Amino acid sequence: MATDGNSLMTVIYSWNVNGLRAALKNGLMDWFAQTQPDILCLQETRLLPDEAPPELQRPDGYHVFWNPAEKRGYSGTAVFTKTAPLRAATLGIPEFDCEGRAQLLTFSDFTLVNTYWPNSQDERKRLAYKLAFCEAIGQTLDALVRQGRHVIICGDFNIAHREIDLARPKANENNAGYYIEEREAMTAFLARGYVDVFRCFHPDAVAYTWWSYRARARKRNIGWRLDYHCVDKSFLSRVKDIIICNDIYGSDHCPVALTLDKAPPGKKRTAP
Repeated sequence: MATDGNSLMTVIYSWNVNGLRAALKNGLMDWFAQTQPDILCLQETRLLPDEAPPELQRPDGYHVFWNPAEKRGYSGTAVFTKTAPLRAATLGIPEFDCEGRAQLLTFSDFTLVNTYWPNSQDERKRLAYKLAFCEAIGQTLDALVRQGRHVIICGDFNIAHREIDLARPKANENNAGYYIEEREAMTAFLARGYVDVFRCFHPDAVAYTWWSYRARARKRNIGWRLDYHCVDKSFLSRVKDIIICNDIYGSDHCPVALTLDKAPPGKKRTAP
């Protein structure tokens, strides 16, 4: 789904690469060169910017924004965009910024929020942290919408929202990513006025974005849908398509691509 400068569409890819070093060994740069996304949002990069190879530090035609975790080899996000944003920032909350959990890029007609939501872990060890992150994201997006901004939030939410979003819901009710508290938090987040684009476009589709490396889960398609693009409801008319790219390997997640109509002349909102 490559695009060019004359395209009337903008394509935003989101991909949890499960360690950028590993993804590079698994052909990420070949995929990047072939696809040439307008915007690529990565999660779980797990490296510092100066540890990235030169071809990723300054790829031709792209502006790059890194948001690493303070802990080496852990978490982190990054965005590659052909169009320079008006500004780029983190969430501004130290307990989440120290893990590189979110990036906010302001473009002329929307704000893009690239996120890597915490894993609540076994026995709910980090559930409180995750729920706090969910609420912080909701409040941040709400504030942007009140300012007159459209918002797109993408990334690995580490939540399978409904039974249709994982292969074995009953067997996973007490597992991280499908705790009832997480599902309720996702429901509450959407109720603030945001739309799960894939589920809106494909209400009955059984499709996953993550598969365990164990027991040939991907080959058997025993997976979870953990990766999302959500938009504020008033922006949904700009969305043309969303595709789960489950034929792309290189990580235990696959990319998800959102296609937007570019804003018509005179219709762009200015940044507050």
